[in-house]
Amino acid sequence: MNTSKTIEKIKSLFEKDAAEKLPHNIPLLLRARAEAYPDYTLQIVKNEVGEYEHYSYKRVYNRVVETACALQKIGVTRGAFIGLMCDNRREWFILDHAILSLGATDIPRGLDSTGTEMAFILNFVKCEICIFENQKQLQKLFDCGVDVPTLKTVILIDSPTDDEIKKQAKAREIKIWKYIDLEDKGRHASEKERKAVEAEMDKTGADETATIIFTSGTTGTPKGVMLTHDNYIAQCEVVKLALPTTKDEDIWLSVLPVWHSFERAFQYFIVVLKSSIAYSKPSAAIMLSDMAKVHPTWMCGVPRLWESLANGIFRQMKKENSVTQFSFNLAIKIGKAFSWASDRVRGRVCRYRNSTRIFDVLYGIVPFILLAPWYGICKVVVFKKIRAVLGGHMVAAISGGGALQSDIDSFYHAIGFNLLEGYGITEAAPVLSVRNPLKPRSGCVGVVFPAAEVRVVSLNEDGSLGTEALPPGKKGIVEARGRQIMKGYYERPDLTAQVIDKDGWLNTGDIGMMTQDNEIKITGRAKDTIVLLGGENIEPSVIEASLLNSPYIERVMIVGQDKKYIAALIVPAKDVLTEWANTSLVMYSSWESLLESNEVQMFFREEIERRVNEKTGFRTCERINRFVLLPNSFETGKEVNAKGEMMRYKITKIYAKEIKSLFA
Repeated sequence: MNTSKTIEKIKSLFEKDAAEKLPHNIPLLLRARAEAYPDYTLQIVKNEVGEYEHYSYKRVYNRVVETACALQKIGVTRGAFIGLMCDNRREWFILDHAILSLGATDIPRGLDSTGTEMAFILNFVKCEICIFENQKQLQKLFDCGVDVPTLKTVILIDSPTDDEIKKQAKAREIKIWKYIDLEDKGRHASEKERKAVEAEMDKTGADETATIIFTSGTTGTPKGVMLTHDNYIAQCEVVKLALPTTKDEDIWLSVLPVWHSFERAFQYFIVVLKSSIAYSKPSAAIMLSDMAKVHPTWMCGVPRLWESLANGIFRQMKKENSVTQFSFNLAIKIGKAFSWASDRVRGRVCRYRNSTRIFDVLYGIVPFILLAPWYGICKVVVFKKIRAVLGGHMVAAISGGGALQSDIDSFYHAIGFNLLEGYGITEAAPVLSVRNPLKPRSGCVGVVFPAAEVRVVSLNEDGSLGTEALPPGKKGIVEARGRQIMKGYYERPDLTAQVIDKDGWLNTGDIGMMTQDNEIKITGRAKDTIVLLGGENIEPSVIEASLLNSPYIERVMIVGQDKKYIAALIVPAKDVLTEWANTSLVMYSSWESLLESNEVQMFFREEIERRVNEKTGFRTCERINRFVLLPNSFETGKEVNAKGEMMRYKITKIYAKEIKSLFA
């Protein structure tokens, strides 16, 4: 096979000249699609009895205009900052577009937010109007002990169930609106008022701020990322090039918190793709039930979601008889072996130097031929049933918001489920790469998104960055540039200057390398790098990823900054460990006593050493000297954010005593 021709073919999918020319702001994009495809379904929403109802593009757009009319009547003006504390649901989409239609900026946050976090954000932007999903979110704000003196108007999407919240709001001179009353006010808007809203849509410039997303971060105080209409439109114009297998009227399942830039961007992409959004929740039981009802063709998920689904399948198999278990395990082994061989024959291997594919083909061709008929049987007998659980119509899914574990990646690859790992950061609005669905390559996070430039530069000893792109295969700091890069951090030009240089290159803070095919491989996080007393640099994410391949480990965080060695905080997988203990006849009286038992301590020591040693590619300084087993799972909003990422600075504070004991 001619390698140069293959590369050119891939590159041709991403020609910027082939991008679709779109309106210059987000509300106009929705209006254009509603005019061109009025009867296409945009939203698929559960009603009160749990059945899905369909809302057309025209109907949703009309609702957006009506809502904007109502918001205008209660004081929303151009340039205003409007809080939007809500997770994914029909109303979020409508409110977001209504706010942007008026030339205002929304300040989103999710249900996992603490009262203190919401107060910090609302005070930072001096917010006067804020929308809350329910009274529980507003109550958290009232209970946190931090005043928000500028807040004068609150809108509750779910109507309050008692009068106490109203009394508390009145005491703070805050007026509460029910969203249902707002809807009614919008429906009675005059034609003149509707035309006025549409006129405001036309006025909004491409470089105006659409949203300020305060990063939950893993390392410190949240920063307000200012993203413009054009940041999103730039990606919308090329999304079809990046995802060429999408088609009109695809159904996307929405399960992630939409205030995160990952899910938010894809809700705009869905409009461009003339697709539908079906709303669900990131609970396996709810999500799988909803999949069976709406039969989605695409969805986005974070690594923890894909891990949870895979582990659920394995747990279910353990309940089956021995013959079924044997057949399943054999099928998975065949699937992984065939996928490995197929990748080499088909050229789906990440290449870091300019070399011929002949050796890949030679390695893979024999097992590919021998395993092909067996894999075909496995597809029909085993894998088809697994994919049926995921709705049976999935074309592909996208994993983002964190690194996809290699064993989870290989599992979905083995069963023929096209899981496309992507990569991005909020400051890039957020997509920087995604695997090509026509030629996905495991081991990397995909082809550079057509709207961006990406390069890898060296990290100098003094902490400065190189100015020249490193060649493929050379590790360094990943930088990005282009229309989708943020406007900056709100009222923090000092922080903006630290991450965006004079030439417009954004320092992502991630360590990675480029491949010969313009794909990205992420290897670690520069900001998370641990420096030992001996001067050794440790990338904890790499070690953590290896340990997370263990079925007995639910979470792990490596610690050891300025210490002689590294150690680990480990959250054991309770169900799996308990099953092992019972099978091994370990005596214990409680979960805590089990973790403290000599048998479990020795078991985890062996589990750690088996996965982190010189033979598995780790240096001596990267071996884990000590560890502690934590009895409780990490909680969203406490130790992890809504995307499932560990907030390291919070964990360090919460478990300061445990960390201290590791180095005593």
